[in-house]
Amino acid sequence: MAGALAGITILEFASYVSGPYTGMLLGDLGAEVIKIEDPKTGDPFRGWGAAEYSATFGSVNRNKKSVILDLKSDAGLEAALALAEDADVLIENYRPGTMERLGLGWEVLSAANPRLVYCSITGFGRTGPYAERPGYDTVGQAMGGLLSVLTDLENPQPMGISLSDHLTGIMAAYGVLGALMARHTTGKGQMVETSLLSATLAFLGENAARYFEEGEVPRRKTRTETAQVYAFVAGDEKPFVVHLSSPPKFWEGLCRTASHPEWINDPRFKTKADRRQAYDTLHAGFQEVFSTKPRDHWLDALLEADVPSAPIYRLDEVLDDPQVKHLGMVTELPHPKLGSIKLITGAVNLSDTPVAVTSPAPGHGQHTDEILARIKDRVKPGGAGETAP
Repeated sequence: MAGALAGITILEFASYVSGPYTGMLLGDLGAEVIKIEDPKTGDPFRGWGAAEYSATFGSVNRNKKSVILDLKSDAGLEAALALAEDADVLIENYRPGTMERLGLGWEVLSAANPRLVYCSITGFGRTGPYAERPGYDTVGQAMGGLLSVLTDLENPQPMGISLSDHLTGIMAAYGVLGALMARHTTGKGQMVETSLLSATLAFLGENAARYFEEGEVPRRKTRTETAQVYAFVAGDEKPFVVHLSSPPKFWEGLCRTASHPEWINDPRFKTKADRRQAYDTLHAGFQEVFSTKPRDHWLDALLEADVPSAPIYRLDEVLDDPQVKHLGMVTELPHPKLGSIKLITGAVNLSDTPVAVTSPAPGHGQHTDEILARIKDRVKPGGAGETAP
């Protein structure tokens, strides 16, 4: 069956993570995503500068078609304008002003195609005192406040995943979908804007609400204490977590599993507020117990007591987990150069318009001839693009 966005055409003028991730999410929903790349290297994530497949590039560029256009040439710009006239959505993540200098800004394209949804992703916003700064993932995490609740500031450590980039891509896709729905009513497209800074800060809504209410700046430990989240290392040196949240039965089950039922009525730990104040004492006490036996022993016991708990998996362990296998979260696709590749599938299932991963990331310029053939009657012959050998 066709995807939810079947019939929607998206032009992607984007590289690295945030913009391509937006396009990938929409492509998984069935949209045709046409990735516009420069003649020399294309997206820098193609082998980090070489126009070949790389895992980083492949993870955010599946379900797309690659077209080479030299946007600095008259022929390339003419082709881009013609494609934009037919498109439903345009995604770009250049620095502010770049698309305008190329002649592909919102004002120009919306005049030519009033139904166009134009999505602009920046580091800090299109205007303001930081608009011209270079914005990359870790900068967004740091300035948006996210990193401060993920690491201890006394010994700060950067994260092992591009969280702000991916969050921004999700927010951009959310905005595009909203604009497409609005177009059904108004018949008009609109500008969609987001940034690493705004997407990251919006993601911290819970932390900000607590700060507004209590006036205390949240730290990494703030939520762990409030939600009663613990991480332990078992006797076999394997880590696991417990998340007690609010129901008293989880706290009681943890105490019984750890052979400390007397703690349930201990005045020091009587209420959730008491346990929040005594967090370090409780952590040390439980850790002493959990260091005596292997992780599987404790996870089985916690499961029997219905206490929310889980192993802290490495990625290879995640992929080997029976529930992950049951969910079908890994797909394998044929690849013209690599034989086959494996990718993580999408996280959403739609019963009538399924989400699908149908093709790996395209070769540099793989679809140039196919796509430009659609506009051959509206552009001068030759020069618009170059198909990579």
